[in-house]
Amino acid sequence: MENTNPKVDQFVNNASHWKDELVALREIVLSCGLQEELKWKQPCYTHNTKNIVIYGGFKEYCSLNFIKGALLKDEHSLLVRQTDNVQSGRQLRFTNLQQIEDQKAIIKAYLFEAIEVEKAGLKVPNTQSKNLDLSEELVAIMDKDAEFKTAFNALTPGRQRGYNLFFTAAKQSKTRASRVESNVQRIKNGFGLNDCTCGHSKRKPTCDGSHKYL
Repeated sequence: MENTNPKVDQFVNNASHWKDELVALREIVLSCGLQEELKWKQPCYTHNTKNIVIYGGFKEYCSLNFIKGALLKDEHSLLVRQTDNVQSGRQLRFTNLQQIEDQKAIIKAYLFEAIEVEKAGLKVPNTQSKNLDLSEELVAIMDKDAEFKTAFNALTPGRQRGYNLFFTAAKQSKTRASRVESNVQRIKNGFGLNDCTCGHSKRKPTCDGSHKYL
């Protein structure tokens, strides 16, 4: 295979599950002319530095994950939305190597369509409600701290949603309140849940992880 990345070589060679399937997916993706990188500890394929697709293995399946899969036509009804909270990404899932071999032409068609979506500069519209169902604990602190309320409302919708999902994920009220309180200063400083003090995201490779988090 041409244009391979040594870091991805290591990722695939060290795979304890789905190794044959990952090798097959890698070959198909590279045949579509994408640039191979390693991001978020997973093989990521880009076109003009824009992320197109990543792949990896899970317990019950391996998958090819299209970053803007929601914009694909999905003519064969194969794409899977991983959770209700996922707006943009969609997966092609496989449970054996033969599935990948049988669907090679379809996989390539989806990849080429994903490249064209990125070339066109298309974006996935935000379909989630702008009015979040905020946790009671978050609202309680807002009521007591006007500066905090103003800061939270000034965050981007994505950052507001990220915090609220994190707060409401806790089952106990005490834990939810603790999560809110521990992020008050971050929110007042305008940082998202996954932002470090330099403004980078923990999930983005531009941050080397050496920065201190509030």
